[in-house]
Amino acid sequence: MLITLGILLAIVALFFTDYVSIGRIPHGARLERCRKSPNFQNGRFVNPEPTKLFTDAEKKQSTASIIWNFLTGSKKGLKPEKPTEASPLDTEAIEQAIKEKQNKIIWFGHSSYLLVIDGKTILVDPVLFRGSPISFINRPFKGTSIYRPQDFPFIDYLVYTHDHYDHLDYKAAKRLKHNVGKVIAPLGVGSHLEYWGYKPESITELDWEEKYSSLNQDCGSDAEEHSVTFHCTPARHFSGRGFRRNRTLWASFVLEVGGRSVFIGGDSGYGSHFKGIGEKYNLDLAIIENGQYNPRWALIHTMPENLHNVMEDLNASEYITVHHGKFALAQHNWDEPLENEKAAAEKSGKKLKVLQIGYLTDLP
Repeated sequence: MLITLGILLAIVALFFTDYVSIGRIPHGARLERCRKSPNFQNGRFVNPEPTKLFTDAEKKQSTASIIWNFLTGSKKGLKPEKPTEASPLDTEAIEQAIKEKQNKIIWFGHSSYLLVIDGKTILVDPVLFRGSPISFINRPFKGTSIYRPQDFPFIDYLVYTHDHYDHLDYKAAKRLKHNVGKVIAPLGVGSHLEYWGYKPESITELDWEEKYSSLNQDCGSDAEEHSVTFHCTPARHFSGRGFRRNRTLWASFVLEVGGRSVFIGGDSGYGSHFKGIGEKYNLDLAIIENGQYNPRWALIHTMPENLHNVMEDLNASEYITVHHGKFALAQHNWDEPLENEKAAAEKSGKKLKVLQIGYLTDLP
């Protein structure tokens, strides 16, 4: 049955997928660099600690079975009954924030957001069209898909945490490429972007524990004061846009700019790496994953019972949670993460900032 399902899904994908959107796995010099990474073993990247993709021991798990259960399971509560309230992009306010060096954040739902800090713009995981290679799967909640690349200001730094479709949107990436200064991504992810037309010199790929600093590019008198640094830090997840997993790296980042230190969490199951990051960096703000979890894949996404542990381990001054509010990629109620974040903040004693989609909000 599951083999038949897999064949049918492959046939459907051929008819409904723009194959270019799948991207291209690393090859040539880029593949050689991946092979030299201490996190690359036996032809693929591995997590910082042993991690099973599927964790429900009572049931035989596979990608096909997960998809089948999702397609045939109850849809009650997975999506809002009414269109989500989302504010249109206020381009004038954003330009003013950039000019006056205000510190702001705008969330676009799921894990997509724009940071404006010290006059710099940092756009993270922009998924503006769809979170799946197949047009009728993983459609965004009604009301959330109102943002387009042409509405954005110039993006100084475009950040991708990994290459899954709900974080790396081909159509958005393609349309943003002429409006971006520098791309920051984990090892191998640049292969997709170059395939889609990005210039190699615009892409910086990092391994865990590596960093990029604008100080290396700018020798002006105030370069150090207004420098931007990205530290590539571990995450407990996986990667892949086709049938071959983990050929590119997944990551989190610590952004240092304008006297602030911001954790860009990406996707991650709970693990010891959070404690290590919290001890190494003095974080003002941590933007962490909260949503699309399930006991069947409990090690690769943050489960609700571990959310307070993440907050405690990172030890940031304030928290924002994302990875919810736009797609139903798991079988929990769409608004459950909103309760999770409140409970985790109360249990950990940490300060929480709750965002509304599209609203320009002050950073702590």
